[in-house]
Amino acid sequence: MDVLELIGTPVRVVLRIYVLLLWVRLIIDWITVFNRSFRPRGVGAVLVEFVFSVTDPPIKMFRRVLPPIRLGQVMLDLGWILTLICCWILLAIIPGFF
Repeated sequence: MDVLELIGTPVRVVLRIYVLLLWVRLIIDWITVFNRSFRPRGVGAVLVEFVFSVTDPPIKMFRRVLPPIRLGQVMLDLGWILTLICCWILLAIIPGFF
């Protein structure tokens, strides 16, 4: 196995897990939109806190650069979308480097 392959494979795995966490965050966000009384307890609360702690930094960074767009009474959060697109771009580029 090549040294670069030893580096590239874990990076791709971490990015794929991160994309999965982004989708989990989206699902949690939609659950809270439709069920305002949703309050996870126990292990669920720990998992939700973990997902938000891991995904918040890049999303907040993109929100500072490009704030959510208001479309009538709905706000479109571009931070989540841009984070996901960046992850997809990195997943497409990494095989060329490693």
